[in-house]
Amino acid sequence: MRSAHTPAPAGQTDTPAGILMGTCSWTDPALVASGWYPRGHRDAEGRLRHYASRFSVVETDSTYYALPSARNSRLWVERTPEGFTFDMKAFAPFTGHPVRARALPPELRPPVPPHTLIRAEKLSEETTRELWRRFRSGIEPLRAAGRLTSVLCQFPPWLAPGVRAYDLIEQCRAGAGVPVSVEFRHPGWFSEPQLPDTLAHLKQRDIPWVAVDAPTLPPVVHATSSLLSVVRFHGRSPSWGTGSKEARYRHRYAPHELEPWVPRIRALARDTERVHVLFNNCCSDAAVRAAETMSGLLAEV
Repeated sequence: MRSAHTPAPAGQTDTPAGILMGTCSWTDPALVASGWYPRGHRDAEGRLRHYASRFSVVETDSTYYALPSARNSRLWVERTPEGFTFDMKAFAPFTGHPVRARALPPELRPPVPPHTLIRAEKLSEETTRELWRRFRSGIEPLRAAGRLTSVLCQFPPWLAPGVRAYDLIEQCRAGAGVPVSVEFRHPGWFSEPQLPDTLAHLKQRDIPWVAVDAPTLPPVVHATSSLLSVVRFHGRSPSWGTGSKEARYRHRYAPHELEPWVPRIRALARDTERVHVLFNNCCSDAAVRAAETMSGLLAEV
């Protein structure tokens, strides 16, 4: 992995050293349809090249829905400049989410219709180990090229604190083969006295706690890794937790909503080598515009 203080790719909005700005996808259909990508940059290669000319990091959310491919990873390395980096979202069953049978390799699928939703705990340990092996193989070109920072493990809102949850974190840490970061959705993780115990657990293992901006979760901001901190902005939709994905994440951030995060992000940058600031409010070009606004706010003296 490159140093946090390597200059960001040319053409991007300046942010303080060590703070990398981006979004949680560059291929979201709403973004592609928004017109943000200029003429001549709307094919697969052109989109990524244009995105990487504007931002220094991206979260690849497609790996939550399906295993990554080494071919795509090699293409992503070729299409992005030195200094650009990826966070890969963990495949759904690794973090306790259900998965459609069709997302599994044919030889690892149970004998059910392709659209069947399979609970993660129904997969055997052997199958899960093989899925992790294929996941690592799929992201290896990015890791080898120094373009992979971490695997994001976003745990479901039904995963409460406890022995099973801590075991799942360790399984992800071991399975990924690269650094992981963790995001919790269950409110129990944010409550006293659980929060100090969780932060201590992560700090002992140098695992980043992912801070979030979301309607029902508090803005808990702590640097639990010396190498990386992550902040993810999910928007403030009243449909958070219900409805379609588009409804849950539909929000356009106003500057006054982002301003309180400026000192928090700067504090993280003082305590860790690198901070990834990622916008997940997927509504047309809302995420890229919010990232541009935050870059401007952070650049102000």
